Amino acid sequence: MTDWLNNLNPTTQFALFTAVKVVAASAVLMTMVAYVVLVERKVCAFIQDRIGPNRAGWFGLLQPVADGIKAFFKEEVTPAHVRKIFYVLAPAIALMPAILNIAVIPFGSTLGNPDNKMVLANLNVGILYTFGFVSLGVYSIVLAGYAANSKYPFLGGIRSSAQMISYEIAMGMSVIPIFMLVGSLNLSDVIGYQTGGLFHWLIFKQPLAFVIFLGAAFAETNRTPFDLPEAEQELAGGYNVEYSSIKFALFFMGEYANMILVSAMMVTLFFGGWTLPWFGLDHGATTLLAGIAHIGIFLAKVCLFLLMFIWVRWMWPRFRYDQLMDLGWRRFIPLALANIVVTAVIIWWQTK
Repeated sequence: MTDWLNNLNPTTQFALFTAVKVVAASAVLMTMVAYVVLVERKVCAFIQDRIGPNRAGWFGLLQPVADGIKAFFKEEVTPAHVRKIFYVLAPAIALMPAILNIAVIPFGSTLGNPDNKMVLANLNVGILYTFGFVSLGVYSIVLAGYAANSKYPFLGGIRSSAQMISYEIAMGMSVIPIFMLVGSLNLSDVIGYQTGGLFHWLIFKQPLAFVIFLGAAFAETNRTPFDLPEAEQELAGGYNVEYSSIKFALFFMGEYANMILVSAMMVTLFFGGWTLPWFGLDHGATTLLAGIAHIGIFLAKVCLFLLMFIWVRWMWPRFRYDQLMDLGWRRFIPLALANIVVTAVIIWWQTK
């Protein structure tokens, strides 16, 4: 097998290795989407002193499989009053941003060979690519609200568009100081900047940027305390009221996939990515085992952020809409601007 691979020309080897990475990354993403739902239900049950799913498989581990089968075989109802093209298009768009953005996230260093980088597309403008596709996520909710031709979904779509405008600006401005320090828009370079020890991680150099990015991440993923577009108590579910079966499931798959994406982004930008400042795992891997360890470290950090998202949902109350907008426009954006100015002054002073 090794001889056969070595006999292939470099271009074919690269294409084959990239195809394997694409399949593996997609499989891991979809598996995590399924099991983050199970973890959320288990954590919710623990907080509320319940048992949670425990019937399908040992400890309920086959519950995501049962839920997936149920979603595929449930009757799909399309109300007569909806705008059908947009109605079908909206849930299809829900998963796209997360799947496309996983391409530029460096989920490991290498597998012993410097040419085998653990990133699907090592773009020099990786962060611009990421924000470009993240901004498309709101179209799924807005289209769902418009297509439903109903009051509650329409209100959910309007809320989502206003929420996206305010927090997308804050999120984009929060990462500018990161790239002023690193001097590159390449996400692999951002991780490279954070090697060399724990205090090289950018969370220690840009704590305010992290706080703003974290708050904006909750708003971008429509998670509590910023889940105004669906707000069950007010809008009876908002944008997804008129959906059923697999279309309904696609919205929630998109929500959890986006949670995984923003968690991966926070790990990459602020918490050293795949690095660990102990056991010699702070630099690129020189062996296959170290490369696998780096992938495991990255996934473990992502899982910690996912647990935080879940914990916040079941412990914090929802913001009022005026509080949501006030926080975005009057708090986050001015703080992000001030952080850019202060960072620029510090960099200028250090290079003077």
